[in-house]
Amino acid sequence: MIDRTILKTVASIGFVAALLAGCSSSPSEDDMAAATDVYGRGESARVDAADDRAALRGESGDDPLAAGLDTVFYFDFDKSELRVDVRAALDEHAVYLRNKSGLVRLEGHGDERGTREYNLALAERRARAIANYLSIQGVPNSQIETISYGEEKPAALGHNEAAWSKNRRVELIYLD
Repeated sequence: MIDRTILKTVASIGFVAALLAGCSSSPSEDDMAAATDVYGRGESARVDAADDRAALRGESGDDPLAAGLDTVFYFDFDKSELRVDVRAALDEHAVYLRNKSGLVRLEGHGDERGTREYNLALAERRARAIANYLSIQGVPNSQIETISYGEEKPAALGHNEAAWSKNRRVELIYLD
């Protein structure tokens, strides 16, 4: 007879593998349309607005790290929707990425609350939300990779809201 603990472990591993396999695909046209609806404007309006802001500042894809742009984006508890402050910074990153061939990795993270599997899935949704937004802004999907760490790499230690709020994040890392 097989031990129940072994069965639970095998089932958990299978669930996570299936979840990650399902989350790793590129966004479909329906996903893109839904993202456009969520963000409230059409793709061309967002791309044009980002280009206009860059032109007003005299920029044409200057290095976002040298410009001091945020590379860590925070999320509300149990949410993967982008906040307004996140979108503004991502618009600037999109201008840079559209003009360069470099790669960017989006590392999703969560706080310690919830199961390990749930936090992996939530962190993946957060990273994908940013990837979808960048894609809508005109960044080629081939320049974006996502990874989910769930609760495994906390930015802050502690068992309170101050620590948890710092751990609910996506980190944008330029690879090239």
